[in-house]
Amino acid sequence: MPADAVSSSWRSAAKLKALARRFFGRGPLSAEKPYLALAQYRAFTRQMPMMYVMLMTSTWAVAAVFFGHAPFARVIVFPAIMTVASAARARFWIAHRKELTVDIADQAARKSNILAALMAVGFVGWVAVLYPYGDAYGKSLLAFFLASANMACVFCLMHNRRSAYIVFFIVNSGFVAYFGSTGIPSLVAASSIATVVAIGLLVMININHRDFTRMIEAQVRTEALSNANFQLANLDTLTNLPNRRAFFAELESKVAAAAESGSRLALGVIDLDGFKPVNDLYGHPFGDKLLVEVGGRLAALCQRDGTYVARLGGDEFALIVRDFDSDDVLLRIGTALCDALRAPFELSEAHVQIAGSIGFAVYPDLAKSPVELFEHADYALFDGKRGDRRGQPTLFSKQHVDAIHRDARIEQALKLADIDAEFEVVFQPIVGVANATTLAFEALARWTSPTLGKVSPGQFIPVAERAGIIGRLTQPLLRKALAAAASWPSEIRLSFNLSAYDLSSSEGMLAIIRIIESSGFDPSRLDLEITETAFGHDFEQVQKAANMLQRLGCGISLDDFGTGYSSLSRLHALPLTKIKIDRSFVVGLHRNQTSAKIVKSLLALSRDMGLDCVVEGVETEEEMMALRRLGGTMVQGYFYSPPVAETELARFIGTPWRQAPDPSLADGARAKIIRRANSRDRSGASRPRHEHA
Repeated sequence: MPADAVSSSWRSAAKLKALARRFFGRGPLSAEKPYLALAQYRAFTRQMPMMYVMLMTSTWAVAAVFFGHAPFARVIVFPAIMTVASAARARFWIAHRKELTVDIADQAARKSNILAALMAVGFVGWVAVLYPYGDAYGKSLLAFFLASANMACVFCLMHNRRSAYIVFFIVNSGFVAYFGSTGIPSLVAASSIATVVAIGLLVMININHRDFTRMIEAQVRTEALSNANFQLANLDTLTNLPNRRAFFAELESKVAAAAESGSRLALGVIDLDGFKPVNDLYGHPFGDKLLVEVGGRLAALCQRDGTYVARLGGDEFALIVRDFDSDDVLLRIGTALCDALRAPFELSEAHVQIAGSIGFAVYPDLAKSPVELFEHADYALFDGKRGDRRGQPTLFSKQHVDAIHRDARIEQALKLADIDAEFEVVFQPIVGVANATTLAFEALARWTSPTLGKVSPGQFIPVAERAGIIGRLTQPLLRKALAAAASWPSEIRLSFNLSAYDLSSSEGMLAIIRIIESSGFDPSRLDLEITETAFGHDFEQVQKAANMLQRLGCGISLDDFGTGYSSLSRLHALPLTKIKIDRSFVVGLHRNQTSAKIVKSLLALSRDMGLDCVVEGVETEEEMMALRRLGGTMVQGYFYSPPVAETELARFIGTPWRQAPDPSLADGARAKIIRRANSRDRSGASRPRHEHA
């Protein structure tokens, strides 16, 4: 055989094979569009049992007509086989309705193609066997049966078009060929009509299949869009953790489940310590990368414990802990998370170290609802960060409940307070170490409420700041402080505290400037103190406010230096004239080498930057002597005097203070100085961090 003929034969065989595979198999639909294969399968399972019921019913109806007219075997064998097969297949489709997998859909489609061919051949053959035994009515019944069975099968198989085509071509070809060749006009006409109707039905099936496909694809697109919207609504796009909305939905669900089962549930709120300076120093893109790393680190740790973790926004995260046996276990989980956040983060741009504080609250111990649970955890976080538990977990307790009630009473009393009548300004000396003379006084607020009595600044200042009413205190107290300082000698300065909320409002700053200008007090003798915690707010606004005050002539002091959010870049960005070293670095200075090194470094830093430096909270002789050895130049604290009323200031002006005793002095001399310091009014103990005027 010539080579061209062989090649042509191979090509023809390959085409026939491909055509057969395409005709009898599902083809690539399940691979390209698995969702469409599953949708067709669902529709298929609903229609197939109905088709088998129709076929069994019509088959036995035909058999009943031909009983006694045709041999028993020819009448009964095919309906019996058809009944058994149809019952088995109908049971299969009913049983597998819920097994929606692509593999099952593929297998069912392929089997349907084969069974459709066998069933079509069987119907045509059975009709051909019975035809010779029928009269005119019987032959017409056979034609009607074959045509109706053809249309019923094609209609029920519409979601598997290949099966429908197989039935159509086999049955219709046999129908036309057999009945058209009889020469009986009615049967020839019936075959022609059946062919036209079947063709029309196929056209409708194609249209239906196209519309069905479009509908399923539209549903898939809609579902994909819905899922995308759901993710956008419930997923934090930066860290891929659940967001605030998803967290509170999960919290509602978990609290409801805990209430039903009578179990305990803990909520933790995490706030990063030191993130904002890093974000400002390296830029927001770097800050975003750091948050991604934080989220990944938290997710890895919480996944091991089965804890739900989410990002609430900014540098705040939250978690839900269910499996803990005791409060100690909960605190150990919190400690492990804080330790993990304290470990350095190694990013490509820089290696940085931050920390994290956690506030926990437990349901139903001290919280009865999701809202209360979150509020209590948030309060525990706030209390831990302002106290001595920064960078550690804090568990909401009965003491916190008492504090919340106390703060609520204070807030109400503050809102109703007569500021001029109930508040007074006291003054604490700032003393030069070299000659032991008073250089300045810091103005501090004192409140005596007609309903609460004396309230500590450490209590009412944070409450006023959280309630947003600190501005009601600042302006009238500044007037009082400036009025008192107007009579001081020109070499004595006034130091006055401004809160973060005072600095964050342009209107508030303009009001403060008007008070200073109208007081008659020389602005160049006024030091306005801002705390590092103000950096946690809008730093650009803080910088703008500080520049406005500096242009007025005021000095700008950074209070509580070393305890908050400062970085060297921020110190350079502000028009500072002075820094104040926080009391926490002074306690035990004489015996704590770490504290001594920190204070020495801060003193050196202030000198290098050309800034004055006041060391706050000096209370003991030993601390004062250690500070002198380190090179301190200005101090403030109970070693010299507690805050005193305006009427007592005269005795502190112009009279040198006694120097701190030299270590070589006798014990009696040092004891005399200590008695003198302790003889002053020490009712307030050490100065609270939140004292304010």
